[in-house]
Amino acid sequence: MRISTQLSLVLATGAVAPGWAYELQKPFVSSAKTTIAQPPIGFGTWNLALSPQNTTEAVSLAIQAGYRQIDGAAIYRNEVAVGKGIAEGLKKANLTREEIWVTSKLWNDHHGDVKLAEEALSKTLEDLGLDYLDLYLMHWPVGTPPGEKPSLSYVETWKSMIALPKEKVRNIGISNFSPAQLTEIIAKTGVKPFAHQMEMHPYLPQSAWLATHKALGISVTAYSPLGNSNPIYRPGKDAPPPLLKNDEMLEIASSTNCTPAQVALKWGMERGTSVIPKSAHEVHFVENLQALECNLGHKDLAKIDLLASKYLTRFSNPSKSWGVKLFEGLEDA
Repeated sequence: MRISTQLSLVLATGAVAPGWAYELQKPFVSSAKTTIAQPPIGFGTWNLALSPQNTTEAVSLAIQAGYRQIDGAAIYRNEVAVGKGIAEGLKKANLTREEIWVTSKLWNDHHGDVKLAEEALSKTLEDLGLDYLDLYLMHWPVGTPPGEKPSLSYVETWKSMIALPKEKVRNIGISNFSPAQLTEIIAKTGVKPFAHQMEMHPYLPQSAWLATHKALGISVTAYSPLGNSNPIYRPGKDAPPPLLKNDEMLEIASSTNCTPAQVALKWGMERGTSVIPKSAHEVHFVENLQALECNLGHKDLAKIDLLASKYLTRFSNPSKSWGVKLFEGLEDA
């Protein structure tokens, strides 16, 4: 990976002003009273392909099963159902709001002006039925004003997110940024993200990029931690074998008495990332949660690390359809 010179300088000098994550770790009097750290595994709500009623049930059951992190986004268009599931799950599990972590994301059509960001945040909170978010992410470093072509307006959008009411947002972060883009928002605002959510799995480990985040003190959340089995994201005839059917993964699963999904998830957690698999089926999301108990040895982890040398694949890359350059400087670019 080619890390920019500016980011290298940031790493060398530590010249990064504290961001929200650090301010909010100090005593902070507001309605945002969550005391838990971001859990190592969460329940993803993208593309659940369920009716609103079933989405509500899935989220509720996930909380009852033990999930303490719910990951959503405005563009998923299911936050009302997700919010009802959170409320139902908390009630049935006898939990308070402060005992779970909820993440949502600012979509591209509300970039730029702080009023747009505040409007989007208010709508998300209203739909979820919540007073605050634990983490609010800029979903993509791409703004799409109504009737206009996509543009890279992420710096102004980051400034708008910094200005969001702190009683409504505990932490702010980013998603799908490149090294140069991360460098730019830090350099121009002095505020680094609490977290960066990105595609990350054994076929796209992004090891150097992950190490950079650790050095900067930015947490990483891995989406699509099981690869991506959705046909619309398969990269054609040269697609690698599905991660969960990969021979090496099956071998490790057999030797550790875990499922391939549990192996992939535990690999992600062992690297220090928070993983957010999604499943509409209770048997699968319970299985995913049990990845916490899967024990992988150093040889297992090393074997998984080698998969990308054969199968390096990014499944989600809208660069061509949006007409912008994304992920520049990363290992698969």
